[in-house]
Amino acid sequence: MDIQKRSLYSTFLNRTMEFMIYGSSGKPVLFIPCQSGRFYDFENFHMLDHWAQWIEDGKCMVFSVDTIDDEAWGAVNTDGRTRMLMHEKWYHHIVDEMVPLIQSISGRTDILPFGISMGAMHAANFYFRRPDLFDGVFAISGLYDSVEMLGDYMDDLVYDNCPVYYLANMPQDHPYMTAYTHHPMLIVVGQGDWEGPLLASTRRLDRVCTEKQIPVRFEYWGLDVCHDWPWWYKMVACYMPDFLSERRLKN
Repeated sequence: MDIQKRSLYSTFLNRTMEFMIYGSSGKPVLFIPCQSGRFYDFENFHMLDHWAQWIEDGKCMVFSVDTIDDEAWGAVNTDGRTRMLMHEKWYHHIVDEMVPLIQSISGRTDILPFGISMGAMHAANFYFRRPDLFDGVFAISGLYDSVEMLGDYMDDLVYDNCPVYYLANMPQDHPYMTAYTHHPMLIVVGQGDWEGPLLASTRRLDRVCTEKQIPVRFEYWGLDVCHDWPWWYKMVACYMPDFLSERRLKN
């Protein structure tokens, strides 16, 4: 398997951001780590082991990026506005700097954002905010609103980064509404230990998408399915082949 460690200077963050590339051909996948995760987590937490065959077969190549969650959503001792300003800088680093680079390296524009836990929150937000740039979404055990992280705090950037909020108010004639019908969208969550707030947030997003007739596929795994890597490996094995197949994943 072709594995590269790369870096890119971000003008939005004023720092060098590191990332990993696994593979050299196939569908480009943007992997966003769990909360406060690092670019090497895809490999260190053994998710690579469960993707290796698809990568080696040339069906996909994975770009594993770095986060700044400790300075943004996870900066619990910092005021909400400062946290969201930092997140927005990171958002633009990914959308305006990483995405063009991924397109250039892969030679493709059908980028699939994939994330787990807070990475799922980011993956969903990237897709729903910019379905013109991303080719669907695969999100596992995520939060899709700000209740758990910011409580009652609300501003324009909180709104712009939480699909539960902005999708609820998106007009039916918005061009993104049509884009959503053309891409595979999958949101998965367990109902066991440590999944409580994530399950509640997923259900809120489910209700919004149902009301807006956005054809997202929601999957709720059993009461024994906890918030941990062994279950996430099983979810990837269950659903990822459909994302990589000719038939694509259907709601």
